[in-house]
Amino acid sequence: MPRPKSLTPGDLAAAALAVIDREGLPGLSMRTVAKELGMGTMSLYRYVSERTELEALVVDLVLSTVDTEPPEAVWQDQVTTLVERVRDAVAAHPNVVPLTMTHRHRSPALLRWSEAVLEVLTANGFTGGRRVVALRSLLSYLIGAMQLEHLGPLSGPGTAAMAGKKEFPLLAETATTARGVDDGFRRGLAVVLRGLG
Repeated sequence: MPRPKSLTPGDLAAAALAVIDREGLPGLSMRTVAKELGMGTMSLYRYVSERTELEALVVDLVLSTVDTEPPEAVWQDQVTTLVERVRDAVAAHPNVVPLTMTHRHRSPALLRWSEAVLEVLTANGFTGGRRVVALRSLLSYLIGAMQLEHLGPLSGPGTAAMAGKKEFPLLAETATTARGVDDGFRRGLAVVLRGLG
């Protein structure tokens, strides 16, 4: 008779997240997670069959604390709050950003968030194709902005490097200005919401 499983999905997710936070996404493997848990690699296969299962568990763990109850406000402010909550949760673990796109259909937490956004949109007249475009636009903006913020060349030293590119004067000027723009995420989201409205 096989031994009963002693680890929970939360235990597995926490161990995988610790590896990702420490070593980055390329460092995540069945071996590194098993080592984090103090077990042999083959023992980990009793719980999950492959790395992608670990990735999905990590996304759900990171987003499990996101409050999906929109505030009492106009729909644009409700959506803004919901989007910012995901951004804030992921900011604590920026190496997870690519997984939010890859596993958004596998994460119950992200599916709950999507449902909450759709409820706000539906209550405000978004139906059919218009609702599809709205959700896709919001997800594209959210995931893309998080990638640029945490993983892209504009974060930190990349902006400074582009500010010095005199052969590209508009890019250099924009990069210089970007250093002083601290609400770019919210302003960009406002542009998206105006377009959807």
